[in-house]
Amino acid sequence: MVKGDFRGLTVEEFHDRLRDGEFTVETVVQWYLDRIDRYDRAGPNLNAVVTVNRVALSRAKQLDDAFRDGVLVGPLHGVPVLLKDQAMTAGLRTTFGSEAFADFVPETNATIVDRLESAGAIILAKTNLPDFAAGFVGYSSVHGQTRNPYDLSRDSGGSSAGTGAGIAADLGLVGIGEDTGGSVRLPASFCNLFGLRPTTGLISRTGMSPLVAEQDTPGPMCRTVDDLARLLDVLVGFDPTDEATAVHSEWSTDGSFVDALERVPLDGARIGVLRDAFGDGGERRLTAVTETVESTLVEMETAGATLVDPVEIEGLETFLDDTSLYGLVAKRDLNGFFEELSDPPVDSFEAIYEQGAYHEALEHVQTIADAPIDPTGDREYWWRLARQAAFRRRIEYTLVDYDLDALAFPDVQVAPPESEGYHTGELTRADVPTNTFIASQSGCPAISMPAGFTDEGLPVGIELLGAPFSDRRLVALAAAYESQADPRRPPELG
Repeated sequence: MVKGDFRGLTVEEFHDRLRDGEFTVETVVQWYLDRIDRYDRAGPNLNAVVTVNRVALSRAKQLDDAFRDGVLVGPLHGVPVLLKDQAMTAGLRTTFGSEAFADFVPETNATIVDRLESAGAIILAKTNLPDFAAGFVGYSSVHGQTRNPYDLSRDSGGSSAGTGAGIAADLGLVGIGEDTGGSVRLPASFCNLFGLRPTTGLISRTGMSPLVAEQDTPGPMCRTVDDLARLLDVLVGFDPTDEATAVHSEWSTDGSFVDALERVPLDGARIGVLRDAFGDGGERRLTAVTETVESTLVEMETAGATLVDPVEIEGLETFLDDTSLYGLVAKRDLNGFFEELSDPPVDSFEAIYEQGAYHEALEHVQTIADAPIDPTGDREYWWRLARQAAFRRRIEYTLVDYDLDALAFPDVQVAPPESEGYHTGELTRADVPTNTFIASQSGCPAISMPAGFTDEGLPVGIELLGAPFSDRRLVALAAAYESQADPRRPPELG
């Protein structure tokens, strides 16, 4: 790495060079701020960052002062984080992607923000997302379109659009997204990153705007698996303010994510290939993704993995149809969140809808508007919850029956589409077949890994899905794959 050029910097390299006295935290933070000015606000105008933290430099100086004895204040000492603007940050504007919240400044932090800052991290900037994360695309009413750094005409994926584009373009060292139906993994796939959806409940959601409480979870998005693991070791933990984190009664505390990276090689791993998730290879737009993923599978097999091909989840399509909750719970969850805020600009989703304070091209907005205020009186809600549990059991059964460590398939069956199609209505979510619902609607963990690029230079992602609480194993498998394949390359931004 060239001195004064921090592209591709990892947490481990950052701390090693900090100890060697090569630079200060302030130097690195200023470099990222300058890069945001150059590439996000000007130049290619990526439009990934909604708000820059005005106290980032002063916090960097405080951390430099604390480091003068050579001791890190925590495992993320000085690490500049791009945070999806779905998480509240005390004293720092938090928009949730909505123009209705364009001037909203919370009084409290989300739990994950407290965890990050306690570990020494610096919230560098807040990143763009569709209004209240209600979409798989990279635009919002408050900040417009986030461009894909690998092709500015293409979508960066959603809903963690700004984090995906920002980390790919080195606008921050590590990133945090949130995943309800695929919102970490889809932009990770479109932006050549590693992104984990953890087992639901491992990471607290307190202080983050919800969409489907039964599925919501924050998740890390990084350029390397080692960085991903270091973030997870800070983020994962029980939170008494989030009932979902009660799953920690089943979570093994035996070892960290970083320790796990050395324990699970690809050699000997059994990976099931879920062919039903590859789509129709006869269509040219699907073939490019399929061919790229096929090459990745060959690399995994060359590294010693056993591919079980094909593997079938019996009744997969029916389960996906039966377990969708968006149209039942989203209004309930958002309204409940607004009620808990201190002096919000609106007190209900109905008010936002009536004002038209949302991006007109977002398909999910109408779905939320049509949802019941309270779904618990509807038998369909309870039936769908039961079907989610059955879906999870079917996946667990499949993994055990085939003796698998994980299932593998493309995150998305197509390459990143051109953004303009969403705005003209020529393109809808149905035109972008997405497999990330499999993990989201079953509560299973899944990691998106860079699979490579199409002939057009567009990123493709491959997903590994495991049983609940197999998160460390999935991250370790991703690290083993990364060391074999070296699948990332930075975008050419000039």
